[in-house]
Amino acid sequence: MALIESEEHKALRSAVAALGNRHGRTFDREALWSEAAKLGYLGVNLPEAHGGGGGGIAELSIVLEELGAAGCPLLMMVVSPAICGTVIARFGTEDQKRTWLPGLADGTRTMAFGITEPDAGSNSHRITTTARRDPDTGDWLLTGRKVFISGVDIADATLIVGRTEDARTGTLKPCLFIVPRDAEGFTRRQIDMELHAAEKQFELTLDDVRLPADALVGDEDAGLLQLFAGLNPERIMTAAFAIGMGRYALAQAITYARDRTVWKSPIGAHQAIAHPLAQAHIDLELARLMMQKAAYLYDAGDDVGAGEAANMAKYAAGEACVRAVDQAVHTLGGNGLTREFGLASLITAARVARIAPVSREMILNYVSHQTLGLPKSY
Repeated sequence: MALIESEEHKALRSAVAALGNRHGRTFDREALWSEAAKLGYLGVNLPEAHGGGGGGIAELSIVLEELGAAGCPLLMMVVSPAICGTVIARFGTEDQKRTWLPGLADGTRTMAFGITEPDAGSNSHRITTTARRDPDTGDWLLTGRKVFISGVDIADATLIVGRTEDARTGTLKPCLFIVPRDAEGFTRRQIDMELHAAEKQFELTLDDVRLPADALVGDEDAGLLQLFAGLNPERIMTAAFAIGMGRYALAQAITYARDRTVWKSPIGAHQAIAHPLAQAHIDLELARLMMQKAAYLYDAGDDVGAGEAANMAKYAAGEACVRAVDQAVHTLGGNGLTREFGLASLITAARVARIAPVSREMILNYVSHQTLGLPKSY
Protein backbone atom coordinates (compact mmCIF):
# COMPACT_ATOMS: atom_id res chain seq x y z
CA MET A 1 0.00 0.00 0.00
CA ALA A 2 1.45 3.36 -1.07
CA LEU A 3 1.18 6.14 1.50
CA ILE A 4 1.28 8.76 -1.25
CA GLU A 5 -1.60 8.80 -3.71
CA SER A 6 -0.91 7.78 -7.27
CA GLU A 7 -1.11 10.29 -10.10
CA GLU A 8 -4.29 8.58 -11.27
CA HIS A 9 -5.95 9.08 -7.89
CA LYS A 10 -4.80 12.69 -7.75
CA ALA A 11 -6.26 13.29 -11.20
CA LEU A 12 -9.54 11.66 -10.14
CA ARG A 13 -9.70 13.90 -7.05
CA SER A 14 -9.09 16.99 -9.14
CA ALA A 15 -11.72 16.10 -11.73
CA VAL A 16 -14.39 15.23 -9.15
CA ALA A 17 -13.61 18.37 -7.14
CA ALA A 18 -14.19 20.44 -10.27
CA LEU A 19 -17.54 18.72 -10.78
CA GLY A 20 -18.52 19.30 -7.16
CA ASN A 21 -17.52 22.95 -7.25
CA ARG A 22 -19.68 23.51 -10.33
CA HIS A 23 -22.72 22.25 -8.42
CA GLY A 24 -21.88 23.55 -4.93
CA ARG A 25 -23.84 23.54 -1.70
CA THR A 26 -27.20 24.32 -3.36
CA PHE A 27 -26.86 21.39 -5.76
CA ASP A 28 -29.72 19.64 -7.50
CA ARG A 29 -29.36 15.98 -6.60
CA GLU A 30 -30.74 14.55 -9.84
CA ALA A 31 -28.61 16.84 -12.01
CA LEU A 32 -25.44 16.01 -10.09
CA TRP A 33 -26.21 12.29 -10.05
CA SER A 34 -26.78 12.33 -13.81
CA GLU A 35 -23.57 14.24 -14.58
CA ALA A 36 -21.48 12.11 -12.22
CA ALA A 37 -22.87 9.02 -13.93
CA LYS A 38 -22.09 10.31 -17.44
CA LEU A 39 -18.51 11.00 -16.37
CA GLY A 40 -18.18 7.43 -15.09
CA TYR A 41 -17.82 8.30 -11.41
CA LEU A 42 -20.82 6.40 -10.03
CA GLY A 43 -19.66 3.07 -11.40
CA VAL A 44 -15.93 3.55 -11.02
CA ASN A 45 -15.77 0.53 -8.66
CA LEU A 46 -17.81 -1.84 -10.82
CA PRO A 47 -16.41 -4.31 -13.39
CA GLU A 48 -15.61 -3.01 -16.86
CA ALA A 49 -17.37 -6.02 -18.35
CA HIS A 50 -20.64 -4.65 -16.99
CA GLY A 51 -20.17 -0.97 -17.78
CA GLY A 52 -18.12 0.06 -14.74
CA GLY A 53 -14.72 1.66 -14.45
CA GLY A 54 -12.93 -1.45 -13.23
CA GLY A 55 -11.63 0.25 -10.10
CA GLY A 56 -12.47 -0.40 -6.49
CA ILE A 57 -13.77 1.10 -3.28
CA ALA A 58 -10.58 3.18 -3.12
CA GLU A 59 -11.65 5.09 -6.23
CA LEU A 60 -15.31 5.31 -5.25
CA SER A 61 -14.40 6.72 -1.82
CA ILE A 62 -12.38 9.46 -3.52
CA VAL A 63 -15.43 10.44 -5.56
CA LEU A 64 -17.70 10.68 -2.52
CA GLU A 65 -15.12 12.49 -0.39
CA GLU A 66 -14.48 15.16 -3.02
CA LEU A 67 -18.18 15.73 -3.66
CA GLY A 68 -18.66 16.10 0.09
CA ALA A 69 -15.76 18.53 0.33
CA ALA A 70 -17.50 20.64 -2.31
CA GLY A 71 -20.70 20.64 -0.24
CA CYS A 72 -22.68 18.26 -2.42
CA PRO A 73 -22.32 14.67 -1.16
CA LEU A 74 -24.44 11.94 -2.75
CA LEU A 75 -25.59 9.64 0.06
CA MET A 76 -26.93 7.00 -2.32
CA MET A 77 -23.37 6.37 -3.51
CA VAL A 78 -22.83 4.64 -0.17
CA VAL A 79 -25.75 2.34 -0.90
CA SER A 80 -26.26 1.76 -4.61
CA PRO A 81 -22.80 1.24 -6.19
CA ALA A 82 -20.82 0.60 -2.99
CA ILE A 83 -23.00 -1.90 -1.11
CA CYS A 84 -25.44 -3.30 -3.65
CA GLY A 85 -23.19 -3.05 -6.69
CA THR A 86 -20.29 -4.67 -4.85
CA VAL A 87 -22.38 -7.56 -3.50
CA ILE A 88 -23.91 -8.31 -6.91
CA ALA A 89 -20.53 -8.01 -8.65
CA ARG A 90 -18.92 -10.44 -6.19
CA PHE A 91 -21.70 -12.93 -5.58
CA GLY A 92 -24.52 -12.38 -8.07
CA THR A 93 -25.42 -14.71 -10.90
CA GLU A 94 -24.44 -13.75 -14.42
CA ASP A 95 -28.05 -12.82 -15.09
CA GLN A 96 -28.17 -10.57 -12.00
CA LYS A 97 -24.94 -8.90 -13.07
CA ARG A 98 -26.25 -8.27 -16.59
CA THR A 99 -29.56 -7.00 -15.24
CA TRP A 100 -28.28 -4.62 -12.57
CA LEU A 101 -24.64 -3.62 -12.89
CA PRO A 102 -24.80 -1.59 -16.14
CA GLY A 103 -27.67 0.49 -14.76
CA LEU A 104 -25.99 0.98 -11.39
CA ALA A 105 -22.84 2.06 -13.22
CA ASP A 106 -24.46 4.60 -15.54
CA GLY A 107 -26.87 5.91 -12.91
CA THR A 108 -30.07 4.91 -14.69
CA ARG A 109 -30.90 2.42 -11.93
CA THR A 110 -30.41 2.59 -8.18
CA MET A 111 -30.78 0.13 -5.33
CA ALA A 112 -31.46 0.69 -1.64
CA PHE A 113 -30.17 -1.56 1.13
CA GLY A 114 -32.37 -2.90 3.91
CA ILE A 115 -30.77 -4.42 7.00
CA THR A 116 -31.77 -2.37 10.07
CA GLU A 117 -34.86 -3.50 11.99
CA PRO A 118 -36.90 -1.84 14.77
CA ASP A 119 -36.07 -4.50 17.37
CA ALA A 120 -32.64 -5.64 16.18
CA GLY A 121 -30.64 -2.40 16.30
CA SER A 122 -26.93 -3.17 16.07
CA ASN A 123 -27.49 -6.90 16.71
CA SER A 124 -27.74 -8.40 13.22
CA HIS A 125 -28.25 -11.82 14.81
CA ARG A 126 -31.70 -10.67 15.96
CA ILE A 127 -32.95 -9.87 12.47
CA THR A 128 -36.43 -11.32 12.21
CA THR A 129 -37.15 -10.77 8.52
CA THR A 130 -37.44 -14.32 7.28
CA ALA A 131 -37.59 -15.99 3.90
CA ARG A 132 -39.19 -19.35 3.33
CA ARG A 133 -39.61 -21.45 0.21
CA ASP A 134 -42.97 -22.15 -1.38
CA PRO A 135 -42.67 -25.93 -1.86
CA ASP A 136 -45.01 -25.86 -4.85
CA THR A 137 -43.33 -23.14 -6.92
CA GLY A 138 -39.84 -22.72 -5.47
CA ASP A 139 -40.57 -19.02 -4.91
CA TRP A 140 -39.34 -17.17 -1.84
CA LEU A 141 -41.80 -15.56 0.60
CA LEU A 142 -40.36 -12.68 2.66
CA THR A 143 -41.96 -11.38 5.85
CA GLY A 144 -40.61 -8.71 8.19
CA ARG A 145 -39.93 -5.04 8.86
CA LYS A 146 -37.02 -2.69 8.22
CA VAL A 147 -36.40 0.84 9.48
CA PHE A 148 -34.19 3.82 8.56
CA ILE A 149 -33.74 2.64 4.98
CA SER A 150 -32.47 5.43 2.73
CA GLY A 151 -33.81 6.34 -0.70
CA VAL A 152 -36.37 3.57 -1.14
CA ASP A 153 -38.69 5.95 -3.01
CA ILE A 154 -36.09 6.63 -5.72
CA ALA A 155 -34.63 3.12 -5.88
CA ASP A 156 -35.70 0.55 -8.45
CA ALA A 157 -35.24 -2.24 -5.90
CA THR A 158 -34.02 -2.83 -2.36
CA LEU A 159 -31.42 -5.42 -1.42
CA ILE A 160 -33.07 -6.92 1.66
CA VAL A 161 -31.19 -8.83 4.34
CA GLY A 162 -33.37 -11.70 5.48
CA ARG A 163 -32.80 -15.03 7.17
CA THR A 164 -33.48 -18.54 5.94
CA GLU A 165 -33.61 -21.74 7.94
CA ASP A 166 -30.74 -24.15 7.57
CA ALA A 167 -32.35 -27.53 6.83
CA ARG A 168 -29.51 -29.36 8.58
CA THR A 169 -29.40 -27.43 11.86
CA GLY A 170 -32.67 -25.53 11.99
CA THR A 171 -30.77 -22.29 12.72
CA LEU A 172 -31.38 -19.09 10.80
CA LYS A 173 -28.69 -17.72 8.50
CA PRO A 174 -28.52 -14.35 6.70
CA CYS A 175 -29.31 -14.14 2.99
CA LEU A 176 -29.74 -11.29 0.52
CA PHE A 177 -32.74 -10.79 -1.77
CA ILE A 178 -33.48 -8.29 -4.54
CA VAL A 179 -36.97 -6.89 -3.90
CA PRO A 180 -38.44 -4.72 -6.69
CA ARG A 181 -40.00 -1.44 -5.57
CA ASP A 182 -43.45 -2.44 -6.86
CA ALA A 183 -43.47 -5.98 -5.43
CA GLU A 184 -46.87 -6.94 -4.00
CA GLY A 185 -46.86 -6.80 -0.20
CA PHE A 186 -43.81 -4.48 -0.12
CA THR A 187 -44.88 -1.18 1.43
CA ARG A 188 -43.05 1.85 2.81
CA ARG A 189 -43.76 4.67 5.25
CA GLN A 190 -41.62 7.81 5.27
CA ILE A 191 -40.09 8.63 8.65
CA ASP A 192 -40.45 12.25 9.71
CA MET A 193 -36.86 13.37 10.26
CA GLU A 194 -35.46 16.59 11.72
CA LEU A 195 -32.47 16.05 9.46
CA HIS A 196 -33.11 17.60 6.06
CA ALA A 197 -31.55 15.60 3.25
CA ALA A 198 -32.29 14.84 -0.38
CA GLU A 199 -32.57 11.14 0.47
CA LYS A 200 -35.55 10.31 2.67
CA GLN A 201 -35.71 7.62 5.36
CA PHE A 202 -38.33 4.88 5.39
CA GLU A 203 -39.82 2.08 7.41
CA LEU A 204 -40.52 -0.96 5.25
CA THR A 205 -43.05 -3.74 5.69
CA LEU A 206 -42.77 -7.06 3.86
CA ASP A 207 -45.97 -9.05 4.05
CA ASP A 208 -45.41 -12.41 2.36
CA VAL A 209 -43.61 -10.71 -0.54
CA ARG A 210 -43.35 -13.34 -3.25
CA LEU A 211 -40.07 -13.40 -5.14
CA PRO A 212 -38.79 -15.77 -7.83
CA ALA A 213 -36.04 -18.21 -6.91
CA ASP A 214 -33.45 -16.09 -8.72
CA ALA A 215 -34.10 -13.10 -6.42
CA LEU A 216 -31.61 -14.65 -4.01
CA VAL A 217 -28.16 -13.11 -4.44
CA GLY A 218 -25.30 -15.56 -4.27
CA ASP A 219 -25.10 -18.79 -2.34
CA GLU A 220 -27.77 -19.53 0.24
CA ASP A 221 -25.07 -21.02 2.47
CA ALA A 222 -22.54 -18.17 2.19
CA GLY A 223 -24.20 -16.26 5.05
CA LEU A 224 -22.06 -13.65 6.75
CA LEU A 225 -19.39 -13.64 4.03
CA GLN A 226 -21.77 -12.05 1.54
CA LEU A 227 -23.28 -9.74 4.13
CA PHE A 228 -19.93 -8.29 5.17
CA ALA A 229 -18.94 -7.95 1.53
CA GLY A 230 -21.46 -5.11 1.58
CA LEU A 231 -21.00 -3.84 5.13
CA ASN A 232 -17.26 -3.21 4.87
CA PRO A 233 -17.64 -0.92 1.81
CA GLU A 234 -20.53 0.78 3.63
CA ARG A 235 -18.23 1.69 6.52
CA ILE A 236 -15.47 2.87 4.19
CA MET A 237 -17.86 5.02 2.21
CA THR A 238 -19.41 6.44 5.38
CA ALA A 239 -15.89 7.48 6.35
CA ALA A 240 -15.50 9.19 2.97
CA PHE A 241 -18.85 10.92 3.48
CA ALA A 242 -17.77 12.18 6.91
CA ILE A 243 -14.30 13.30 5.81
CA GLY A 244 -15.77 15.23 2.91
CA MET A 245 -18.28 16.94 5.17
CA GLY A 246 -15.59 17.82 7.69
CA ARG A 247 -13.36 19.24 4.96
CA TYR A 248 -16.21 21.39 3.65
CA ALA A 249 -16.92 22.83 7.11
CA LEU A 250 -13.24 23.40 7.79
CA ALA A 251 -12.77 25.22 4.47
CA GLN A 252 -15.58 27.65 5.33
CA ALA A 253 -14.03 28.32 8.73
CA ILE A 254 -10.55 28.89 7.29
CA THR A 255 -11.82 31.39 4.73
CA TYR A 256 -13.77 33.23 7.42
CA ALA A 257 -10.83 33.25 9.87
CA ARG A 258 -8.55 34.72 7.21
CA ASP A 259 -10.94 37.55 6.36
CA ARG A 260 -12.75 38.37 9.59
CA THR A 261 -11.03 41.24 11.42
CA VAL A 262 -12.33 42.35 14.81
CA TRP A 263 -9.37 44.34 16.13
CA LYS A 264 -6.18 44.90 14.16
CA SER A 265 -5.64 41.46 12.63
CA PRO A 266 -7.74 38.63 11.20
CA ILE A 267 -9.13 36.32 13.88
CA GLY A 268 -7.19 33.43 12.30
CA ALA A 269 -3.98 35.03 13.54
CA HIS A 270 -4.99 34.19 17.11
CA GLN A 271 -3.97 30.76 18.35
CA ALA A 272 -7.33 30.26 20.09
CA ILE A 273 -8.83 30.17 16.60
CA ALA A 274 -5.92 28.78 14.58
CA HIS A 275 -4.95 25.82 16.75
CA PRO A 276 -8.37 24.13 16.91
CA LEU A 277 -8.69 24.46 13.14
CA ALA A 278 -5.22 22.97 12.69
CA GLN A 279 -6.18 20.10 15.00
CA ALA A 280 -9.36 19.50 12.98
CA HIS A 281 -7.30 19.30 9.80
CA ILE A 282 -4.90 16.81 11.40
CA ASP A 283 -7.77 14.63 12.60
CA LEU A 284 -9.35 14.56 9.14
CA GLU A 285 -6.04 13.67 7.48
CA LEU A 286 -5.44 10.83 9.94
CA ALA A 287 -8.96 9.49 9.35
CA ARG A 288 -8.34 9.59 5.61
CA LEU A 289 -5.20 7.49 5.98
CA MET A 290 -7.14 4.79 7.80
CA MET A 291 -9.90 4.99 5.20
CA GLN A 292 -7.35 4.51 2.44
CA LYS A 293 -5.88 1.51 4.26
CA ALA A 294 -9.34 -0.03 4.63
CA ALA A 295 -10.12 0.51 0.95
CA TYR A 296 -6.75 -0.96 -0.07
CA LEU A 297 -7.29 -4.08 2.03
CA TYR A 298 -10.83 -4.54 0.76
CA ASP A 299 -9.86 -4.12 -2.89
CA ALA A 300 -6.98 -6.58 -2.33
CA GLY A 301 -9.47 -9.22 -1.18
CA ASP A 302 -8.49 -9.20 2.50
CA ASP A 303 -11.99 -9.20 4.00
CA VAL A 304 -10.78 -9.88 7.56
CA GLY A 305 -8.20 -7.10 7.54
CA ALA A 306 -10.62 -4.77 5.80
CA GLY A 307 -13.24 -5.41 8.49
CA GLU A 308 -11.00 -4.10 11.25
CA ALA A 309 -9.69 -1.17 9.21
CA ALA A 310 -13.14 -0.21 7.89
CA ASN A 311 -14.55 -0.02 11.40
CA MET A 312 -11.59 2.04 12.60
CA ALA A 313 -11.86 4.36 9.59
CA LYS A 314 -15.55 4.92 10.16
CA TYR A 315 -14.94 5.66 13.85
CA ALA A 316 -12.05 8.05 13.20
CA ALA A 317 -13.87 9.86 10.40
CA GLY A 318 -17.06 10.27 12.42
CA GLU A 319 -15.20 11.76 15.36
CA ALA A 320 -13.11 14.03 13.13
CA CYS A 321 -16.19 15.21 11.24
CA VAL A 322 -18.13 16.14 14.38
CA ARG A 323 -15.16 18.08 15.78
CA ALA A 324 -14.49 19.86 12.49
CA VAL A 325 -18.09 20.97 12.09
CA ASP A 326 -18.33 22.07 15.71
CA GLN A 327 -15.14 24.11 15.47
CA ALA A 328 -16.20 25.62 12.16
CA VAL A 329 -19.50 26.82 13.61
CA HIS A 330 -17.71 28.12 16.69
CA THR A 331 -15.20 30.01 14.53
CA LEU A 332 -17.98 31.83 12.71
CA GLY A 333 -19.89 32.59 15.90
CA GLY A 334 -23.42 33.76 15.14
CA ASN A 335 -22.71 33.59 11.42
CA GLY A 336 -22.14 29.86 11.83
CA LEU A 337 -25.87 29.47 12.45
CA THR A 338 -27.05 31.47 9.45
CA ARG A 339 -28.32 30.01 6.21
CA GLU A 340 -25.81 32.14 4.29
CA PHE A 341 -22.82 30.08 5.40
CA GLY A 342 -24.56 26.69 5.31
CA LEU A 343 -22.92 25.23 8.41
CA ALA A 344 -25.78 24.99 10.90
CA SER A 345 -27.42 22.06 9.10
CA LEU A 346 -24.14 20.16 9.31
CA ILE A 347 -24.37 20.07 13.10
CA THR A 348 -27.14 17.50 12.77
CA ALA A 349 -25.73 15.81 9.66
CA ALA A 350 -22.34 15.28 11.27
CA ARG A 351 -23.93 13.20 14.01
CA VAL A 352 -25.01 10.67 11.40
CA ALA A 353 -21.38 9.68 10.91
CA ARG A 354 -21.22 8.73 14.58
CA ILE A 355 -24.54 6.88 14.63
CA ALA A 356 -24.84 5.13 11.27
CA PRO A 357 -24.44 2.55 9.89
CA VAL A 358 -23.03 1.35 13.20
CA SER A 359 -22.58 3.33 16.40
CA ARG A 360 -19.20 4.39 17.75
CA GLU A 361 -19.82 2.19 20.81
CA MET A 362 -20.32 -0.92 18.70
CA ILE A 363 -17.10 -0.17 16.84
CA LEU A 364 -15.29 0.09 20.18
CA ASN A 365 -16.84 -3.26 21.09
CA TYR A 366 -15.57 -4.72 17.82
CA VAL A 367 -12.03 -3.48 18.37
CA SER A 368 -11.94 -4.53 22.00
CA HIS A 369 -13.18 -8.05 21.19
CA GLN A 370 -11.70 -8.76 17.76
CA THR A 371 -8.45 -6.81 17.92
CA LEU A 372 -7.57 -6.71 21.60
CA GLY A 373 -9.02 -10.10 22.49
CA LEU A 374 -10.98 -8.80 25.48
CA PRO A 375 -14.08 -10.73 26.68
CA LYS A 376 -17.57 -9.70 25.72
CA SER A 377 -20.01 -8.18 28.16
CA TYR A 378 -23.00 -9.37 26.14
